[in-house]
Amino acid sequence: MLKAALRLLLTCCALLQSPVHAQTSDSEEEKSWAEAEIKLPPYPKPQNLIQFHPVVKSGNRYYIDPESISVGGDGVVRYTLVMKSGGGAENVSYEGIRCRTLEHKYYAFGQRDGSWANARSSDWRRIGNEPANLRRVLYWDYFCPDRLQWGNSPKDAINRFRNGIPFREPAGGRD
Repeated sequence: MLKAALRLLLTCCALLQSPVHAQTSDSEEEKSWAEAEIKLPPYPKPQNLIQFHPVVKSGNRYYIDPESISVGGDGVVRYTLVMKSGGGAENVSYEGIRCRTLEHKYYAFGQRDGSWANARSSDWRRIGNEPANLRRVLYWDYFCPDRLQWGNSPKDAINRFRNGIPFREPAGGRD
């Protein structure tokens, strides 16, 4: 009886150590992560843009520049997003998403003359839980469908924009 209790106690201790070790590894990996230097892409050409229809309810139209989609060695998916309002206003931004940490960052904003202006803030921001959050839609449906890792090529993401998002059940639900 004592041996069985001791075995059970040792098994429980071993199980408790595994998540702590995994957490430490993730923490160490995060500390060693360094963002790659980026080069701004060419300004998007209207004829190259792909319109997509996020679940976000607004009068805006959304486009992605397929020529700008890249995945850096740092695991960041970078892309150019164009939003056009019903009134004709246009916002162009070069952005990044870290699949591993569910974060988003602005790198630059488009100017009327077709040039880029660097973003004032270079901070990574957590992508919110609101279903109508555009960055969340980009994360889940286009760039990070496997959640914590970039598992696709830019070509796969471009196909999602061109052909629609294949149906899938989210593993464990959407956080």
